[in-house]
Amino acid sequence: MMAFQTRKSSSSAGHDAAGLIERRFKESADVLHLLSLDAKAVGVVAAIAREISKCLKAGGRVVVFGNGGSAADAQHFAGELVGGYTNHNRRALDVIALSTNTSNLTAIGNDYHYDEVFSRQVEAHCKKGDIAVGISTSGNSKNVLEAMKVAKKLRVLTVGFTGASGGKLKDLAQITFQAPSDSTPRIQEAHINAIHSICELVEKTLFPNGGK
Repeated sequence: MMAFQTRKSSSSAGHDAAGLIERRFKESADVLHLLSLDAKAVGVVAAIAREISKCLKAGGRVVVFGNGGSAADAQHFAGELVGGYTNHNRRALDVIALSTNTSNLTAIGNDYHYDEVFSRQVEAHCKKGDIAVGISTSGNSKNVLEAMKVAKKLRVLTVGFTGASGGKLKDLAQITFQAPSDSTPRIQEAHINAIHSICELVEKTLFPNGGK
């Protein structure tokens, strides 16, 4: 009897798992479908790719930052442009994720404040003509906002990635991509899709013949 109940429970759990996965796939697909129909959002992604291409072609630098899953997206973004997205025959591009240096993060967080972990790095690494990309699903991550303020003072172009509400980031960034969702996982999925599109456009713009 106990063995039968275990098998029944396992089957029920499997059914529930399938239903959950199907719902999440559909939710993600719905967000991406909305974006595909939104000419403004498509234009924003194209504009970000264009500005990053101009910056890197002129010898500038792009810094990317965020917290948690957005830190992972920042590292993903930098990794694709430094290492190669689909083109592995080109030169590396000067893109830095500010969440990767634990000595910087812990020193700044300990000696100053966690709100400054990105802003001090922007101050250290950026100059006029560079680009600062801040990723925050809520649009209200204090350390992302502080970094944007410093970037603007340095005359660094500010780019934001956020969700439907935009938060405070929407007003601080000069160019903002807003995923049409209030769900953190769905926003992150839209962000990485936009990031991949940007990486592909940057590669095609800077290396039209696939060369170095």
